[in-house]
Amino acid sequence: MSVIAGFMVPHPPLIVPAVGKGEERKIVKTIASYEEVARQIAELKPDTIIISSPHSIMYADYFHISPGKHASGSFKRFRAPEVSFEEEYDSELRDKICELSDNIDFPCGILGEKDPELDHGTMVPLYFIRQKYSKGKIIRLGLSGLPISDHYRIGMIIKQAVDDLDRKVVYVASGDLSHKLQEYGPYGFAKEGPEYDKRIMDAASRAAFGEMFDFSEDFCDKAAECGHRSFVIMAGCFDGIDVEAKALSHEDVTGVGYGICTFYPKGKDENRRFLDQYEIKREAELKKKIDNSDAYVRLARSAVEYYVIHRKRLPLPDDLPEEMLNRKAGAFVSIHKFGRLRGCIGTIMATRENVAEEIISNGISASSRDPRFDPIRPDELKDLEINVDVLGEIEDIDSAEQLDVKRYGVIVSCGSRRGLLLPDLEGVDTIEEQIDIAREKGGIGKNENYTLQRFEVIRHY
Repeated sequence: MSVIAGFMVPHPPLIVPAVGKGEERKIVKTIASYEEVARQIAELKPDTIIISSPHSIMYADYFHISPGKHASGSFKRFRAPEVSFEEEYDSELRDKICELSDNIDFPCGILGEKDPELDHGTMVPLYFIRQKYSKGKIIRLGLSGLPISDHYRIGMIIKQAVDDLDRKVVYVASGDLSHKLQEYGPYGFAKEGPEYDKRIMDAASRAAFGEMFDFSEDFCDKAAECGHRSFVIMAGCFDGIDVEAKALSHEDVTGVGYGICTFYPKGKDENRRFLDQYEIKREAELKKKIDNSDAYVRLARSAVEYYVIHRKRLPLPDDLPEEMLNRKAGAFVSIHKFGRLRGCIGTIMATRENVAEEIISNGISASSRDPRFDPIRPDELKDLEINVDVLGEIEDIDSAEQLDVKRYGVIVSCGSRRGLLLPDLEGVDTIEEQIDIAREKGGIGKNENYTLQRFEVIRHY
């Protein structure tokens, strides 16, 4: 057997009558669709129900699968302790997933259990399923801070484990959509919210899993989505498989998006190897960026690669433009991997004899001494995007009104403490956000007396 069906479902606790106390009647379409999902699962009679939940244990660099033989939980946190669950884990399948992950050095396992009780992202689906189907063990899987591609990849590993053990499995991808759909909602409104829901429901309804890679981290953050990575794991379980998809419902009346879709495999389809397609496309785009980068970025990349491989400082190349050898300036080297910051170190004013040496030094530091990250490994070099900001003159300013988030970087100072933020950063849209981030970087309280400075940069890609 294999993964015989997948289901994309939300997890609002209010949908449980004992929790909602009548409020659940606001989302009757979602309830009806959930009951249909439960009916279909009961008809399928799976051996195991795998549930990925954004509210299970989550690590930045590791996929956690719940250990042990049994699990319990209730809605006591939501004042409904009478709604409780006693579940048995499919430990054999879980161990197979861990074994396959270990074989390829993929970060997935049972380490780091913090709370063995079932979370509501797992229990809400079980609430409906157990009303119609009491059999079948479960597996509970958390998400991670790793790239979208790794979420698809763990889905592929799950598929292989299921096939190896000849299990009859359904996959339940638990996750709400955007939390910013209505001004009256608990998280307010953002224009990205409705756009996210429209895009994800469209992609899901067509089983267009490859399009799930096209949702940027910044866009998902602004939409305050909950389940995207969960949906991508499920998609990975159907890699290389033709899938029949159906959207059952979508509601946004609470200000949070609730989408329900079903997915059934129809047979092999080599054109649906979406991770392979994504990696080929990404590698081509990165190669194009590298080929088109200017001398500043080429020098930063060379400095990073030389240090990561040889653990030595790059000698100053002979073919640099004169402007890099004759000018002194502060510079920042920023390194991204899969759209996420991987390291950023810079100097506000010149500390070396020219900007070329400044870039080499800061490239080394960004790759190995940024306290927020582990040092970059050689196997990561092929995935890195690098840019260089060369700072202009620093100016004292009297107020935030003299800032422009796109044009100027900001320095917030209070005594010996100082925090800096570069201009025109993705996800930083207002002067207030820019100042707050810089202030927090400098460990400066919001109510402390601080001074502001601004500067312009020349950004090199």
